[in-house]
Amino acid sequence: MKKSLPTLMLCLALLAPAASMAQTAAAPAAQVFPTKPAAKPDGGKWRIGYFESGDYSEYPRTLRVTVEGLQKLGWLTLPAMPDGLNGRQMWEFLADNARSDTLEFVRDAWWQPGNFDAAQRPAVRDAIKQRLTAKRDIDLIIAMGTWAGQDMAAMGTPVPTIVASTSDAIGARITRSAQDSGQDNLHARVQPERYQRQVRLFHEIVPFKRLGLVYEDSPEGRTYSAVEAVEQVAREQHFEVLSCNAPSNGIPPEVATRNAMECYAKLAPQVDAAYVTVHRGVTPASIDTVAEILRQARVPSFSMLGSEEVKHGLLLSLAQADYSYVGLFYAETMARIFNGAKPRGLSQVWIDPAKIALNLETARVIGFDPPVDILLAADEVYEAQ
Repeated sequence: MKKSLPTLMLCLALLAPAASMAQTAAAPAAQVFPTKPAAKPDGGKWRIGYFESGDYSEYPRTLRVTVEGLQKLGWLTLPAMPDGLNGRQMWEFLADNARSDTLEFVRDAWWQPGNFDAAQRPAVRDAIKQRLTAKRDIDLIIAMGTWAGQDMAAMGTPVPTIVASTSDAIGARITRSAQDSGQDNLHARVQPERYQRQVRLFHEIVPFKRLGLVYEDSPEGRTYSAVEAVEQVAREQHFEVLSCNAPSNGIPPEVATRNAMECYAKLAPQVDAAYVTVHRGVTPASIDTVAEILRQARVPSFSMLGSEEVKHGLLLSLAQADYSYVGLFYAETMARIFNGAKPRGLSQVWIDPAKIALNLETARVIGFDPPVDILLAADEVYEAQ
């Protein structure tokens, strides 16, 4: 399992950002738009709505850091937000407590198709389109998650739309490419080859022959888990992908969690390593169980989501920059739109930092002896679960 320091450094160099994480214009000669607070041309406030795909822990987390980014840019003031709020509760808190001369979170402009209930999507999409095109009282939509982004794109984004917290906006056909969203009112954060880079790094450190992958075998489930990206690297590096179908959408959260846990338990004795991907059943409450299943089977694991899951017992991931930078990216995008930019004209590209997160206790349990070069490259090292 050991790799030389030059080899690992080369691998990390390939992961390094190709451009600054700061937002830049998509075209070299494009106009630069400020992020300073600005009222609407008529002197009123910008009215923001929120469209959420379902109940998922990353959504309120992303909304929270986006609002913190707006606060940092001077657009609003807000008292301390309580912990543990779901998406709707957080939106209502923002509507009731945010103070701003330039924008407002519209309390009744919140939509969700149940809890990832596909049957409700058409009616919710129609209700949003009716509000945006008939009543015309919303200036910008935050579309949180893949479903929300797909549905806003499908209706032609009648107003500027920021698509956030998607695993693969291109693969989900929300945005045309990393460079062009395809619609003037659409902006979706894109991380080019993010998951290919993760899997290549994992294989460089742990040269497995059989990689376990748990996902719902549906178009959405394959997108959430970056199945095409994993299969691409498998062909390049000549390893086998062993998968397990864990249904997650349109069912109670506890059933989605049970399905995921059963799949990890099934795959653990069969694989050399596991890539733990985004799944509705893998939550802050259940990640400890996933980690323990894999630890007991002595299976090295890599978290798609990031270092928070390494802290809870998975072996490796890419260490995340302070999550506030993601929120600031969204906040700056919104601010530039309010200052006159077209969403399509703003850069969608965000690159993860090329840094490693490592759980040393998990390494000891599974018998993985991290070479010194990996320890030197690790920016976040956890001693215990």
